[in-house]
Amino acid sequence: MSFPRIPRRSSRRSFLRESGGGLGGIALAHLLGRDGSAAAGELKGGLHHRAKAKRVVQLFMSGAASQVDTFDYKPLLLERNGQRFDPGGKVELFQSDPGPVMQSPWEWKQYGESGKWMSDLVSHLAECVDDMAFFPSMVAKSNVHGPATFMQNTGFVLPGYPSMGAWISYGLGSLTDSLPTFVVLPDARGYAPNGPGNHSAGFLPAQHQGTMMRAGRPNPIHDLFPPESANFITDESESEGLELLERLNRTHMAEREGDSRLEARIHAYEMAARLQISAPEVADISGESHATKKLYGLDEPITEDFGLRCLMARRLLERGVRFVQVWSGADNGFPRRNWDSHEDIIKDHGGMGKSMDRPAAALIKDLASRGLLEDTIVYWTTEFGRMPCSQGAKGRDHNPFSFTSWLAGGGVKGGVIYGSSDEWSYKAAENPIYCYDLHATVLHLLGIDHKRLTYRHNGIDRRLTDVHGNVIREVLS
Repeated sequence: MSFPRIPRRSSRRSFLRESGGGLGGIALAHLLGRDGSAAAGELKGGLHHRAKAKRVVQLFMSGAASQVDTFDYKPLLLERNGQRFDPGGKVELFQSDPGPVMQSPWEWKQYGESGKWMSDLVSHLAECVDDMAFFPSMVAKSNVHGPATFMQNTGFVLPGYPSMGAWISYGLGSLTDSLPTFVVLPDARGYAPNGPGNHSAGFLPAQHQGTMMRAGRPNPIHDLFPPESANFITDESESEGLELLERLNRTHMAEREGDSRLEARIHAYEMAARLQISAPEVADISGESHATKKLYGLDEPITEDFGLRCLMARRLLERGVRFVQVWSGADNGFPRRNWDSHEDIIKDHGGMGKSMDRPAAALIKDLASRGLLEDTIVYWTTEFGRMPCSQGAKGRDHNPFSFTSWLAGGGVKGGVIYGSSDEWSYKAAENPIYCYDLHATVLHLLGIDHKRLTYRHNGIDRRLTDVHGNVIREVLS
């Protein structure tokens, strides 16, 4: 069955409304930045300045990945293993009293020309260290999963604010007409804390929210196709019904100036018609080589799920999706299916680490081999870190005072470390940074001045970085 392409709306009224917000001039610059040779959405240069990157893939480790077991090597933990944890002052924990110092159960080695220390838990990512910039002095404003997850995604600990992907969709627009600008690949086992709120458009026009695709499902997007029982639908009736729906929607929208919800729904239906062709194609990995599937770990049960989503992310990026978010971990109770290793760091992080490491490294390598890494930012993060002392006998409690994120590709200088934690990896010691600084840096690489990416809401010029944020120029190539 073929599905008609619904023409996208274009009117003077809608153009003025879309251009009238805090980013009107940028939106116009985006439109004028295209020419006949840029029909697929190629941006010419940048917006506020020349862009080094066109697209972003965010890998989010839900539940709080432990920096002391992955990227932040601390010899003192080996030296003081089993001794009293005494960093000076009161130790603030989420749900326990501090136990003894606990060394990482994984071995550490130096990798690459940079000599970066990496845990055996992330031995595949260790092969990519010279492409990565590490930030071991990250700080969160909450040690509770929900608010901290919101903060890393939206810049705020409260709900109702647009996610980073929505801001980038609003600021840069699409690189393709056949796929959404912002796509979310959730963990197959469920959502992270806050669920779809993590990829909401907040107060931005609703069309900028993330579109969820479920990798490996027969229908990767809910309700994209009619049920098999609807055999009464024909090409002709489908076309006539859509034309009638379009007329009714336009009339309804004209009477409700300034309400973006119906406009977003119209946009969604128009996109859905195009997705009926493009979504099955992007989700069909049968044409990928055996070597590629093996690279992503599709040949092993433990890496197959996250590997499929990382492979899907690459396919989406190369087809023009601007921002892809890939989740590792779901907030679905016990047994643990996320990075929240209160009880047993070896069991929980062991499984989560192995499931993530090989596919994440494959994504970097695959993007590089295809020439896409040079203008694609890979952004790995989590909501906060974990403590260098034990919780119970084998677990680690929450640590918002120091954790690690990293960037790769898209104008990022590889093989560098910006900032540092203290000798325990308990608190940020040198150049403490917040999500605002990483968000500002990513936007800068995309050609956007984070202070000028604004949207007027309730009398305030809102932005992703709120009133904070500094571009970390030390990691720019």
